[in-house]
Amino acid sequence: MGSTVMAGDFRKGVTFEMEGKVYTIVDFMHVKPGKGSAFVRTKIRDVISGGVIERTFNPTDKFDAAHIERKTMEYLYTDGELYYFMDVETYEQLPLNFEQVEDALNFIKENSQVTVSFYKDKAFSVEPPNFVELLITICEPGVRGDTAQAGTKPATLETGYKIQVPMFVNEGDVIRVDTRTGTYMSRV
Repeated sequence: MGSTVMAGDFRKGVTFEMEGKVYTIVDFMHVKPGKGSAFVRTKIRDVISGGVIERTFNPTDKFDAAHIERKTMEYLYTDGELYYFMDVETYEQLPLNFEQVEDALNFIKENSQVTVSFYKDKAFSVEPPNFVELLITICEPGVRGDTAQAGTKPATLETGYKIQVPMFVNEGDVIRVDTRTGTYMSRV
């Protein structure tokens, strides 16, 4: 490989090797105290186990950059235990377990395209597109004059994900959702 990354250059999504494991930066903060030297406070996720730990680094700490391969894949179906994805270029199918796809399932349905990340040919994360359009399957009608709700009400999407939507949105509407924040964007 040969490429290295310094802790001072850490950003969200950067992947690196440390102590024989591969981590991705979930969150980071550069701290420059009045006395003493600066440091980088991070939350890092083990890409294989999924565990998140907090760790402090010296900005000059060097690590080997981990080469992560990302592939566009299509979610095909689940047999109740495994979730099957197909490589859109090779048509190869990849079965993944619930832990690997749990977060993405809020926003994907069959035939959705996703980005699957691999490290050394092992899949470790499934990311839905940044924006998805999903059908609202359960939603109370909006009650006019109910100011306690501040203009939103709960709704359930066809994937089972629960979301807050504006009062004018109703059951049967298709809405656009930002999957990075899990929030309503607009009615489609």
